[in-house]
Amino acid sequence: MEGPHLLETLLDARLLPEEVYYHTALLQRTPEGSGLLDRLMATETLSQNNRLIEVSERVMETLSDVQASQGVVSVLPISALQVDLVAARRPVAQRPVLLILDDIADPGNMGTILRTALAADVERVLLTPRCVDCYNPKVVRSAAGSHIALPIESDLSWEKIEQRIQEHSQKRVFLAEAGSVDIYYKQDLTQPFALIIGNEAHGPSQAARSLATVTLTVPLANNVESLNAAMAAGIILYEAVRQRNG
Repeated sequence: MEGPHLLETLLDARLLPEEVYYHTALLQRTPEGSGLLDRLMATETLSQNNRLIEVSERVMETLSDVQASQGVVSVLPISALQVDLVAARRPVAQRPVLLILDDIADPGNMGTILRTALAADVERVLLTPRCVDCYNPKVVRSAAGSHIALPIESDLSWEKIEQRIQEHSQKRVFLAEAGSVDIYYKQDLTQPFALIIGNEAHGPSQAARSLATVTLTVPLANNVESLNAAMAAGIILYEAVRQRNG
């Protein structure tokens, strides 16, 4: 997990990385980085157990996945992000939305959807096997720490997804699709439901269509054919937030 923001998110959640690689001068270029450096040095579990590793600028650039490194890279075991552990860290609440991503291919879209899903307080996100890896570095950066607080189940078969839907929303399944006659804001989104967002280029799979009970559309003007998958997901999720909040 790269950058000061993701490390701050880890520390705030009391998830201590196994290792933190940092470069002092790069971190001190910004007030955020300087504050984080002070916080790292004051975190005894990190500083006294050889988890803080200062490296040269050249090493930091090699570790970095971006053009201009912000000076810190954290290593966290994927086991710390297991869905049950993440769910246990969340406050108890009624969360009516189960989000299903059907073969989402673009890592930027995936990360943006995850970040939006956490902000809209969805129950969890289910990923089909052909989705981009949710731990892809670009997904992790775009999600901006969402992996720490949002339960994500990946590589699920449609049989497993159908089982999760049955447990959550009794087969009330909305499928986002341009051109549908059903407009998203005319639906009751206060009761438990599953929302499927399909592949950016090819749209929903046949399995998704077979599972859906209603297709939803966002009205489009000026001959626009469709919206970006992340944008469509955000619009529908926040209509659900609006309805819940009256």
